[in-house]
Amino acid sequence: MPPAPVAALDRALSLNIHQTTQRLIEYCRTSDWAGHDPYDALNSELIGAFRILDSRFLRLALTQLLKRSPVDLRHLLRVPKMQNPKALGLFLASMVKLRRVGFLADDELAKQIVMRLADLRSAGSEHWCWGYCFPWQTRTRVVPRGAPNLICTTFVATALLDAYEALRAPSCLQMAVSAAEYILDELYWTEGEVAGFSYPLPSMHQQIHNANFLAAALFCRITATAGEKKFLEPALRAARFSASKQRDDGSWRYGEMPNQNWIDNFHTGYNLCALRSIARYSGESEFESNIRAGFEFYRKHFFRDDGAPRYFHNRTYPLDVHSAAQSIIVLLAFRDIDQDNATLAHSVLHWTMSHLWDKRGFFYYQKLPFCTIRTSYMRWSQAWMLLALSTLLEEECERPAVVDLAPSLQNLG
Repeated sequence: MPPAPVAALDRALSLNIHQTTQRLIEYCRTSDWAGHDPYDALNSELIGAFRILDSRFLRLALTQLLKRSPVDLRHLLRVPKMQNPKALGLFLASMVKLRRVGFLADDELAKQIVMRLADLRSAGSEHWCWGYCFPWQTRTRVVPRGAPNLICTTFVATALLDAYEALRAPSCLQMAVSAAEYILDELYWTEGEVAGFSYPLPSMHQQIHNANFLAAALFCRITATAGEKKFLEPALRAARFSASKQRDDGSWRYGEMPNQNWIDNFHTGYNLCALRSIARYSGESEFESNIRAGFEFYRKHFFRDDGAPRYFHNRTYPLDVHSAAQSIIVLLAFRDIDQDNATLAHSVLHWTMSHLWDKRGFFYYQKLPFCTIRTSYMRWSQAWMLLALSTLLEEECERPAVVDLAPSLQNLG
């Protein structure tokens, strides 16, 4: 039997992406964009009533138990499903993309998510800022529920800039600028030649590279969009510090503390996408060698031959849905560097659909050597995969079209 024509294969692949995107949006909307999180154990209404959680060790143990268990225990421990500001930021970015490519009929979903983000801002700050919807235990400190942090605030502010460009809503730009001011006023620090942004608490001056790059990228975009020049010098200083810590093979460790030596897929992806954004909005070309060396390392170390996305650079498992989503986003962002990136991105999606997709309309968490953790996480899994699917749909619109499927699909606006 002769192979199917290329156009027919493209048509089938495109239809699959559209249908999966539609099913996933329906799942998330039906859930009111709320769900569980790998790190939400301390939200347990049952365990919270007992004094055992006064122990740092037990807080860490409970979090790891729920995160790693093949059976989801959250309903037994009465862990509520909640709306997570970072997830909503990712959903907002996805809605803007989907509206741009004609998948959504109008801007209503984006506007609804912006209003919900306004409701979920962290209390006690004059600036717009956001934190996670659960308390969590670091190795040394407990971060309270809702305490603003750099990662949540950066992802939300970046999505608000997307919404501003799409909706031309001044309030979105005002919120994003205020968020950048929070990061500059509360989280930016310098010590001699070192510059960085505190995470997860303002008092914790750790040298975490994805935090530096993400904040710097936001600052450069704010500078270009709003003309706020005060953000540019701190952005470039922090970015230069973390760029200088790139290893000879092109990789970055997560951070510079002795217990931050790991190299993983999605944090490396954050670094690369942020560096490209820094270059775009600052007009600086000084990071081009860092970008190319980093992407070469990424492409070489984080994919199996079948498209499975590795979590860590030096071992296969766990095969994680967040890594799958970030892989698709990174590969498409850097398709100008490697013409085979789009093909690999589709291979990653094919592997993910084959191993982590539930026919009820959501993605599983992780595949391990002997089992699959089938828990549905709204931020870690669904929000990231919706952004990846939206990015694939953008790529489909940008390349020469084989067939236009949009009119045959039901709009969700």
